[in-house]
Amino acid sequence: MTSTAPRTPSLLLLALSLLLPTTARAQLYRDASAPVEERVADLLARMTLEEKFWQLYMSPGSLDDPDDRYPAGAFGLQIEVAEGEGVEEVGAAEAARLHAERINAIQRYFVEETRLGIPMIAFDEALHGLTRDGATAFPQALGLAATFDTALVGGVARAIAAETRSRGVRQALSPVVNLADDARWGRVEETYGEDPYLSAEMGVAFMRAFETAGVITTPKHFVANVGEGGRDSNAIERSERRLRERDFPPFRAAFERGRARSLMTAYNSVDGVPATQNAWLLTEIVREEWGFEGFVISDAAATGGATVLHRTEPNTPTAAAHAWRSGLDVVFQSTRAQHRPYLAAVTDGLVSEAVLDRAVGRVLRAKFELGLFEEPYADPNEAARLNASPEHRALARRAAAASAVLLTNPEGTLPLRSGIERLAVIGVDAAEVRLGGYSGPGNDPVSIVDGLRAALPAAALTYRPGPGREVTEHVVVPADALSRGGEPGLRGEYFDAIDLSGAPLVERTDASIDFRWTFNRPAPGLRTDWYSVRWTGTLTAPEGGVRRLGVEGNDGYRLWVDDALVLDRWEETSYDTRLAPVDLAPGSRHSIRLEYRETNGGARVRLVWDAGVERDRELRRTRIAEAVRAAEEAEVAVVVAGIEEGEFQDRASLALPGLQEELIRAVAGTGTPTVVVLVAGSPVTMPWLDEVDAVLLAGYGGDEAGHGVADVLTGRVSPAGRLPLTFPIAEGQLPLRYNPKPSGRADYYRDLTGLPLFPFGHGLTYTRFEYSGLEISPETIGAEGAATVSLTVRNVGPRASDEVVQLYLSDEVASVARPTSELRGFRRIHLAPGASTRVTFTLDRSDLVLLDEELREVVEPGRFRVAVGASSRDLRLRGTLVVAPPR
Repeated sequence: MTSTAPRTPSLLLLALSLLLPTTARAQLYRDASAPVEERVADLLARMTLEEKFWQLYMSPGSLDDPDDRYPAGAFGLQIEVAEGEGVEEVGAAEAARLHAERINAIQRYFVEETRLGIPMIAFDEALHGLTRDGATAFPQALGLAATFDTALVGGVARAIAAETRSRGVRQALSPVVNLADDARWGRVEETYGEDPYLSAEMGVAFMRAFETAGVITTPKHFVANVGEGGRDSNAIERSERRLRERDFPPFRAAFERGRARSLMTAYNSVDGVPATQNAWLLTEIVREEWGFEGFVISDAAATGGATVLHRTEPNTPTAAAHAWRSGLDVVFQSTRAQHRPYLAAVTDGLVSEAVLDRAVGRVLRAKFELGLFEEPYADPNEAARLNASPEHRALARRAAAASAVLLTNPEGTLPLRSGIERLAVIGVDAAEVRLGGYSGPGNDPVSIVDGLRAALPAAALTYRPGPGREVTEHVVVPADALSRGGEPGLRGEYFDAIDLSGAPLVERTDASIDFRWTFNRPAPGLRTDWYSVRWTGTLTAPEGGVRRLGVEGNDGYRLWVDDALVLDRWEETSYDTRLAPVDLAPGSRHSIRLEYRETNGGARVRLVWDAGVERDRELRRTRIAEAVRAAEEAEVAVVVAGIEEGEFQDRASLALPGLQEELIRAVAGTGTPTVVVLVAGSPVTMPWLDEVDAVLLAGYGGDEAGHGVADVLTGRVSPAGRLPLTFPIAEGQLPLRYNPKPSGRADYYRDLTGLPLFPFGHGLTYTRFEYSGLEISPETIGAEGAATVSLTVRNVGPRASDEVVQLYLSDEVASVARPTSELRGFRRIHLAPGASTRVTFTLDRSDLVLLDEELREVVEPGRFRVAVGASSRDLRLRGTLVVAPPR
């Protein structure tokens, strides 16, 4: 840390406090024996308007910059590891220790240097491990859901919570309990999948562990933040029934069973009202109906989104005031410096003091409940002991293996034969360790190549990178190739019209042309649409010359080279990339003019060329050939393929990117048995499926990913992960879920079935399980009754393995349309060869309830079909439960 807060109160504050009457100095809020509500009331009465505001503002920050002090206090800060104190410089344990000391020093400032000494809440992301140096990285959230094991997920969450609290971090901005309703959404990997019941059970297991450890959880993003087309945070237009049946249950479970004490709102609007300002959601549903007593925070910079994105507010202060009145408590922004318009909403009287006190009271209550006033500091030695401990590494390995899903293995190619002598491992994802979204840097993460080398020390393992995940068709013209009058960059003239008419409103030098003006204005004085730009200057061709030059962009553009018009897309109405054939010799200089206009907003414009692209393409082809030769010389080839996804990376195509499909087909074409391992947190289409011998979905497995995958491939562990979402055959089937409501007619296409490639709950093992002896007792119950469903599962195969037993329920006749099938129970069990066990589920009112025509929760009399099996489509046993009418 570059600066350290003093350890004693300032003399000025001490002197001022001594001038106060004795009664004023009797601070009830500091009395740990007093009831929390009395402490809250006492502290609120002492606070100034500005001090109240700062309890409602959170952002990343520290005290490193003298300008970033918080004399009026703060809700809390997201505090990074200091420069030079990361895991690469000092190791995992020391990085954790230094981070705890850094947080302590910042906390000491708030406790000892601010007038009222209100501690701050250090907060951070902890989706599948704290996102800081030295913390253990566990499998990504979707991988945790794939375990179908709430006990294991609870154990992982306890480990993450222990590492988190040991540093002084007392709030996790996790978990994501949104449903992965569309496989194209880039943030599918962060979720627990598509099913409300599974998401609720996994979320509850995660949150209980954190809250028990004294770390506040923040389920997010409320609500339904994946819109049509799988696009992140797009406007949601859904019926109240749809929200209540699918989107609400995981959040409701978070409060009623997970004991979550915070909630994060979504960026999107819901039925025209920004989620951050939606009083129906934040007050009527969450507080009045569900009884939530914690505090609600916005997503980062979401409060002002009503102004710049949704266009429902004239300015940020009014947007903030509306949000606070609607039930938001804490504004989350990207920096401390962004606080001014939000403070203005308070100081200018846009927010009543009653609304302000209500929000501040909720924050203070949480701080008292956390014990921050009595124990504000962490133990750095405990941080060093816990973070990346051997016990947590072992748990990460177990979780990585448990999360792997064997999708297909028709000829028993897996597990790899004992005594294998020659193995080819192919693909950049075999050597890289990608941890997934919202991850820290990891601690000595183990690659699949290294995991296999450790598992098969006697085998000759040949690694080849293959062509990678990307294909480069063009690149942005770099800044060092552009100049004007001998100076770097191009002259940019910005016009307040779409036809370059009149005098430019702004003139400046732009180093390169690579702009995405999605939310922002391109220049002061312009709008986010209805403008045009002209760039002029000189382009210098690089070594190797240029064969194609062009523009990637939307709306209209024109490009001249040496006064010759080479591209004219002035009437463009969509987004594309166009490259014109040119012949620019190495080192030659050419005048260039690019004109661009934007009529509708969401601008994207890039000046691109093909310099170096051909060499890159040749290199990738060469690497495919090298991979094929390695496969030809091996007994088995393992191709590790991956996708690109994450926040701001929604996918229009679910195919493997780059030349990876070509790679798989080329390797499989050698005749060598070929296993494909997918490093992906969302579905992948597989037109090559019938050409390979096995497919394993590994996901993002954390620090121990390589060992976990190797454990499964070699048979040390029999795979038993299950898909927490549906894999479609093609994108045209999307959105596709296992539990739709019945179709009014057909549910297929002219050219494709409505069935998936792999269904929800699917996953294979290295053995076989037999299901028998289904019993439902009693077979008839009342609306408030309960029944047990039991069956026998026997391992009739040759290997010990886990099995995931799944129970699905269908309402045969209901007053409103119901899903064709709903998951209502699952158990992950372990059986040795020949062993059997009795598995029991309980069905009660919570499983049978529906929303009637008036959206009332009722249990209707009638017959319910009970089905048990190994997936939503591999159902082995069926029975009937009857709900009798009231007498």
